[in-house]
Amino acid sequence: MEFNKIFSFREQEDEPRPFMDHLGDLRRMIIRMSVALFITTLGAFFFRDALASLIQRPLVGVDPARANSLQSLGVADSMTISLSLAFYAGMVISFPLLTLFLAQFLFPALKPAERKILIPVAGFALLLFLSGISFAYFVVLPGTLEFFFKDAKSMHWTPTWTVREYYSFATQFLIAFGLSFEMPMVVLALVKLGFLTSSKLRKARSIAIVAIFTAAAIITPSPDMVTYLLMGGPMVLLYELCIWLAKWIEPSQ
Repeated sequence: MEFNKIFSFREQEDEPRPFMDHLGDLRRMIIRMSVALFITTLGAFFFRDALASLIQRPLVGVDPARANSLQSLGVADSMTISLSLAFYAGMVISFPLLTLFLAQFLFPALKPAERKILIPVAGFALLLFLSGISFAYFVVLPGTLEFFFKDAKSMHWTPTWTVREYYSFATQFLIAFGLSFEMPMVVLALVKLGFLTSSKLRKARSIAIVAIFTAAAIITPSPDMVTYLLMGGPMVLLYELCIWLAKWIEPSQ
């Protein structure tokens, strides 16, 4: 059946599995992910005041007066923004489970020894995710906010930010960094599935470095070269880690 080619990467046996079996596994994975994300989001919602204060702290460091004058223009902003913050917090909290469920779907026929490392791998994925968020929260986001604040001032504008705009920008900025730090886990999966090798990564090193610093220039528009290095440097190191991981996992294929 032609549709079976869609899930050919999951085949570990001589005889291909029926397409509906793959769809059933995919449905179970989505349900388990949705339940985990719903529960953690619901729990995080009860701490919405603490979450709001946490996300607002980088702005306080830039301009305390501006942080206290964020404007709420929508009638239901307090609820919709709280739900958004809870969702992102739930994503962070449930990230190890989401990673574990995804791994179980991608690699349904792992050997017993390989299954034992799933939980440590999920823990490592969480560590990378939190590292990316922390790096953005403490280093990159404050500088980015200060750049936009001063840039607006240089245009003789009053930077009057709304609550919705600020929290949307800050949370998506942090999550984007967290996900970008998952590069080693993505490479690990692609190598295991046979789509990447360490030699391919080495050959693409120069292109990857250019792409990394181009992305750094887009995400962090500050003209300060230090800002570029603060973002691009860790990503280059992660790319080198990816090459080592690819070389390490290749013999187990």
